[in-house]
Amino acid sequence: MKVEIVVASQTFEDTSWVARHLPGWARSIYVTDDPSARLTVPKNKGREAMVYLTHLIDRYDTLANNTIFLHASRFAWHNDDPDYDALATLHRLQLDFVQTSGYVNLRCAWVIGCPLEVRPLADAVDEYAEQDPMKKLTTKQVFKQAFEELMPGMTVPHVIGVACCSQFAISREAAHRWTRGDYIRWREWLLNTELDDELSGRVLEYMWHIIFGKNSVYCPLAKQCYCRVYGMCDLDCEEDKCKGRYVLPKVSTLPEGWPEIGWSGEHRNFSGPL
Repeated sequence: MKVEIVVASQTFEDTSWVARHLPGWARSIYVTDDPSARLTVPKNKGREAMVYLTHLIDRYDTLANNTIFLHASRFAWHNDDPDYDALATLHRLQLDFVQTSGYVNLRCAWVIGCPLEVRPLADAVDEYAEQDPMKKLTTKQVFKQAFEELMPGMTVPHVIGVACCSQFAISREAAHRWTRGDYIRWREWLLNTELDDELSGRVLEYMWHIIFGKNSVYCPLAKQCYCRVYGMCDLDCEEDKCKGRYVLPKVSTLPEGWPEIGWSGEHRNFSGPL
């Protein structure tokens, strides 16, 4: 199997776009809040991380050559495309580069996560203890202890940098850098940690690139990234972004009617398939 898409979804999300627009691609669509779904998880905790680990455990011996891990929504603020369209990124994805790189983040734009997001040693608090009961713990504060629990014996990095938001592709060889037992152990941590759904998932969001063989700071130059990951080699770029590609929206919810209707209610002349 050359490529498989793994989708982390909930019952209210529409994932029909995957089969409709990518009929030749294998797909595993997990529904985290439906225990009776064909593909589900032991517990709806840890956001997409529970799905990703469950797939790596259950399919360890039958993984595709390339596995793409995705959120459910086709159009979402974090998708690295002018229309925030995951389908457009998948159509352009250079699978040969996934094979040679092992791990490929589906975001090239640096905004949120790069060049530095977490300083585990400097940002840490003790034993997940909240310093101020009126304030919630943050990923930065809990990352050091979580990393030590997940990666015993491995030195905690001084800095972590990677573009958000837990959507990436890996080769089978990269997945097999670790044993099935390792993935089981990490899922057990996710099931049992006192960290909540958001924090536990966010910790792993900033660890996937390390797990699959990259340095703790993995922020390729934007021009290099768009060329290698998406085959777009003629863009006008700065270090962290390229013109006409990605703009961080002011809010995380796209307007009703997107991509045909824009932020001010205007028609956008969207030319892609729906």
